[in-house]
Amino acid sequence: MAKKLVKVMNTAFRDGFQSVLGARVLTKDFLPAVEACREAGITHYEAGGGARYQSLYFYCNEDAFDMMDAFREAAGPDANLQTLSRGVNVVALESQSSDIIDLHAKLFKKHGMTTIRNFDALNDVDNLIWSGQCIVNAGLHHEVCVTLMELPPGCEGAHTPEFYIQTLREILDADIPYQSVCFKDASGTAVPSKVYETIKQARQMLPDGTEIRFHTHETAGISVLAYKAALDAGADGIDLSLAPCSGGTCQPDYAVMWHALRGSEYDLGIDIDKVMEAERIFKECMKDYYMPPESTTVEPLIPWSPMPGGALTANTQMLRDNGIMDKYDDVIRAMREVVRLGGFGTSVTPVSQFYFQQAFNNVLFGDWEKIADGYGKMVLGYFGKTPVPPDPEIVKIAAEQMGLEPTTEKPLAMNDADPKKGVEAMKKILEAEGLETTDENIFIAASCKDKGIAFLKGEGKLGIRLKEHEAPQEEQAAGGGNAFSVSVNGKSFKVQIDGNQAKVNGKSYDFEVKEAEGDAGGEGGVAVGAGTQIEAPMPGNINKVLVEEGDSVSEGDVLLILEAMKMEMEIKAPSAGVVGDIEVKPGDQVSKGKTLLWIG
Repeated sequence: MAKKLVKVMNTAFRDGFQSVLGARVLTKDFLPAVEACREAGITHYEAGGGARYQSLYFYCNEDAFDMMDAFREAAGPDANLQTLSRGVNVVALESQSSDIIDLHAKLFKKHGMTTIRNFDALNDVDNLIWSGQCIVNAGLHHEVCVTLMELPPGCEGAHTPEFYIQTLREILDADIPYQSVCFKDASGTAVPSKVYETIKQARQMLPDGTEIRFHTHETAGISVLAYKAALDAGADGIDLSLAPCSGGTCQPDYAVMWHALRGSEYDLGIDIDKVMEAERIFKECMKDYYMPPESTTVEPLIPWSPMPGGALTANTQMLRDNGIMDKYDDVIRAMREVVRLGGFGTSVTPVSQFYFQQAFNNVLFGDWEKIADGYGKMVLGYFGKTPVPPDPEIVKIAAEQMGLEPTTEKPLAMNDADPKKGVEAMKKILEAEGLETTDENIFIAASCKDKGIAFLKGEGKLGIRLKEHEAPQEEQAAGGGNAFSVSVNGKSFKVQIDGNQAKVNGKSYDFEVKEAEGDAGGEGGVAVGAGTQIEAPMPGNINKVLVEEGDSVSEGDVLLILEAMKMEMEIKAPSAGVVGDIEVKPGDQVSKGKTLLWIG
């Protein structure tokens, strides 16, 4: 009897990078592996979008459109190159206006992509209508998605086969144009029996010949079983990856799935020896990259706290960057309550990030003492309709803290009415910075905001993680024998001496040493840090410094923007005064309690 051919997309160079390396990989380093996959006969690749769009500007100091062009050349003219889009968010963490969504599809088509897998984390079909139309209008294959996850034990609502099939029915009733359907489980938590029942019902509902694909991760340890359930229910295709970016937080490896299907009615249609040779070359390409241990392991806590593989490693790496990796288990545990009360949006970008940010805030500041911006806007309705109503008390807390009222207005309508969004608004920003108003630059500005502008101005920073750069933070900060901790009037300062320069809490000063004239204990000298000390409330990076030394400020004025865990936090003046020493600059990484500036 002839075996059923299973269509496979190679996710190693997109989801693999996001899940295992926080998407921080330079293009030149992985292209030899793409060429090896081409030699092995692989023709379908996930080649960009999702976190592999923003990360190139944020961490790799590369242009994502250049990367897509290079990927197309390496994969060959006939390869199916697929990207990932988040409905009205497209490839950003915040939603976009109609013209930017349209521009996204046109640019990805221009730069060699052939398919866009398009999803909405809330399964709000309204968020898929315009984005799907734009994809098809641009001449791309639209793979429309229903997003899946399993709720934490003890929770009930929405995430059932009936809910998923109802979402699919709404997609069909909305006349969204599509060429294939994907059921996407980013957290890898959907139980195989639900996967089977959902796809079985979808197969009965969809027109004959409609391609159904299923996507999951190994994070919870059930991916192979879930894939087998999907195939048995009638799915046509699945997603697989290659070591070292396979298993754990990513998709199972080609070799693992090939082995699991041996003797079955299914055939992956690959030459396994050639694929294993491509995998060997990929391992060589990635040998210098630091792969955190949690990225390639199964996490038993995930069914209780459905953190997707694509977000887990990015978040743990940010915890490492800020020296608070010890908070990881607490944050993962706290996610259960955050999910339970938040309306059951699927744990996939951007909602997965909202869940993690709120859990992080609950651990650091106390339960619901600080509502994360994204989570707050989600429960208030600013990203669309959640699968079930969020907890009323959480909605009330979010509204009070954020000064926003709940809304039922569609995100696309709100964005189109926002004068700060859209093509014309981006043109003004680019012109003010002396930058060209090309379509690419407009989209970079809209999707990457300040970091995109910095990249375009040649001020991008490299933030990839190589093995030799992973020394403990204490070593990196030690500075050798010329570094000291100094206490003055009860205030602590980190001082590092280098010739005739001293760095005090990271700020450089010229100095000279000579014999004192008069009483060394007198009132002369420089008053360092006089006044109110403004400290970092949490670890993070300084995004913007909005004041200068000598500025007069009022109570509540915003002094700096601190970015932590993909959140921007306004640091405000606790009282009126004059800005004294500013001890940080944009780009500085700070720890909790670090002195940022003084107000006299």
